[in-house]
Amino acid sequence: MFGKCFDPTGATYGVPTYPWRYAPDGLATRRQLRARGLRPGGQPIAAQVLRPRYRRGPLVAYLYRVDRAKPVRPMTPGKRAALAKAMCARRTCPNCCRTDAGYVIPTSLGMCVPCAYPEEQRAA
Repeated sequence: MFGKCFDPTGATYGVPTYPWRYAPDGLATRRQLRARGLRPGGQPIAAQVLRPRYRRGPLVAYLYRVDRAKPVRPMTPGKRAALAKAMCARRTCPNCCRTDAGYVIPTSLGMCVPCAYPEEQRAA
C-alpha cells in the first residue's frame, strides 16, 4: 500500500503524492494552515496525501505551501452580524412556537423537538 501512495514526482496522479503522515516539511492542509492563522491565498495545490481504505477509495488531503500562505482575513462587523443572524435563523423554530430553541434545529425534523413530538411533552 505504501508504494501506491508514494509518487513524489507526480507522474501517476499529476501532483506529488505522499503516504499518510509522510508529507515533507513546508506543506500543510487547510486545517493545519488555519490552526496557524493562515489560509492558502489562491495558491494551487502543491501536493496531496493519500490514505488507503480497503472498501472505499483512498482518503485524499490536499497540501499547500506554508511559505506562500497568507494571513487569515479579520472578521469584519458586517460579517459578524450576518453570521449571528444566520445562526439565529437556524435556532428559531419555523413552524409552531417561533421561539429560539437554544440549539440548531435538526433538518430531519424541520422544527424544534417539542413541536415535532407534542405527545411526549404532555406525558412528561
